[in-house]
Amino acid sequence: MTPLIIQAAEETGQKSAEVTDWAARLGWVAGLLAFIALVYWLMRQGWKWRGELQSGLPELPAAPEKPGAPLLTLSGRYHGSTTAGQWLDRIVARGLGTRSRVELTLSDAGIDVVRPGAADFFIPAAALRGARLDKGIAGKVLAEGGLLVVTWAHGDKELDSGFRSDHAAEHTAWVEAVNAVNAQNHQHTHTTEGAAR
Repeated sequence: MTPLIIQAAEETGQKSAEVTDWAARLGWVAGLLAFIALVYWLMRQGWKWRGELQSGLPELPAAPEKPGAPLLTLSGRYHGSTTAGQWLDRIVARGLGTRSRVELTLSDAGIDVVRPGAADFFIPAAALRGARLDKGIAGKVLAEGGLLVVTWAHGDKELDSGFRSDHAAEHTAWVEAVNAVNAQNHQHTHTTEGAAR
């Protein structure tokens, strides 16, 4: 209001109307809080239901005592795992659905996945199926090529696990190194099978 209007309002004794319907306001706030709680509860139930459906997933492998010399290391974030090729089919069993910080170490034995505050696991070289750059996994979408996705076999499923380095330029080297370890392991497997015949 301009000073003249304020002065005129003061002279005529007009005041701003005060909010007196507190019951209606509190009712709206309570309704909104109840709705948020319901949505959260439904999400938790869906998460638990998905975990029960995936309960047949075996325990995650632990890192060997002597995995060998590290080929590459990476610090960043673990964004989740999905059924291979299905970027929205999130795997939540065995703690694979928990997003967290991550320290990755690649060696000839496989990939050691260390997650502060979540379950660590190991991807053996024999289980590796490849690596690629992608932009999304488990509902997380980043810039094109902003995600390192490692495909690996666990039990009777193939999984895609998504990682993002603190330095995205490292992703390409990881794709090349993981694919090289995978190729070397498969070549060794074929050579061993051929010798057995």
